[in-house]
Amino acid sequence: MRFYLASTSPARLATLRAAGIEPILIPSNVDEDAVAAAAGPLPAAEAVQVLARAKAEAVAGLSVNGEPIDGVILGGDSLFELDGAVYGKPHRPEVARERWNGMRGASGLLHSGHWVIDHRGGVAGDARGGVSTARVTFASDIDDDELDAYIATGEPLQVAGAFTIDSLGSAYITAVDGDPHAVVGLSVSLTRALVRELGIPWHSFWNRGAS
Repeated sequence: MRFYLASTSPARLATLRAAGIEPILIPSNVDEDAVAAAAGPLPAAEAVQVLARAKAEAVAGLSVNGEPIDGVILGGDSLFELDGAVYGKPHRPEVARERWNGMRGASGLLHSGHWVIDHRGGVAGDARGGVSTARVTFASDIDDDELDAYIATGEPLQVAGAFTIDSLGSAYITAVDGDPHAVVGLSVSLTRALVRELGIPWHSFWNRGAS
């Protein structure tokens, strides 16, 4: 059984590989801002579900190397919620710095939306979605020089909440309450549950790739 990931996220790829799955990557090229604007104001947990669904549906019906998608598609998206404010990717250093000024010594919620489509036989069929949320607590002793050095790496600019748990940002996280994979952006346990709801054994994806 083939597993298609509607993303080029290195963190999601590494997470699936660690779980024994070699996914086929297909960039969704979804305009996240446009999708969010069309959906209107939503709680963070609902917004990530809308975005995850849009990404999965954007690749449904496509072909890979001239062959139709034959397997399961997963779309995902993440947002970070701190004191009622919802944050996606900061993109700019000054925005990342502003957010981190409020994150030092604080806790927030990382919401990761998942949408799975049964696309066996090259046809989009049943689908399932869900959200995994984890509370993340950050160190209070991060000084300005250390924060500037982290932002200068560029890592926090392209990730939800301006931090990672699987790379440089891990040094600044003191606790995670919930599924740590949710913080990466792909909950393996939730994905398994969604796939099983489609009637597909999780182990059917183990160590399978495009070959």
